[in-house]
Amino acid sequence: MMEGGDLIRNGVVEVAKLMAISAITAPKARGKENIVVKILDKPEELEALARKMDELAETYGDFFKRDAENVRKSHAVILIGCKILNLELKSPKNWKIDADTVCSLVNLGIAIGSAVKTASIHNVDNRIMFSIGVAAQEGKMMDADYVFGIPLTASSKNPYFDRIWPPKK
Repeated sequence: MMEGGDLIRNGVVEVAKLMAISAITAPKARGKENIVVKILDKPEELEALARKMDELAETYGDFFKRDAENVRKSHAVILIGCKILNLELKSPKNWKIDADTVCSLVNLGIAIGSAVKTASIHNVDNRIMFSIGVAAQEGKMMDADYVFGIPLTASSKNPYFDRIWPPKK
């Protein structure tokens, strides 16, 4: 029998799996697959990610520490990244970056949007975080050119919004 915290944790992990499906099956530029997804749901995985974020706060800013605390309070984190496609597209002359990178990043944005829509439909608290993606890449937790992370929990109030840093004493 499942109840209480286990019921919520298991439900959040199931929604993370549905989010992964949403990200992977989201529409892609030129129909080329370049999305990479990984789910972290074990306490030791979440703590390793949070420790890496704490470590990177000195380089990237204190918000990494704030976000690390969010990871520690999460039931799971889904990492969604992309690999830059080599479509050999001709870049428009006014673009600041090449068309292959633009298409790859647009794919990533659509995948992330599809994933958080799925979380929202299932009432799972989430927030897209740059900091988690940076830590996942620097901690070699995911092989991708760009990564974002989405912490997940289910509570009466989304803990990923209305955050104050540094915390009040």
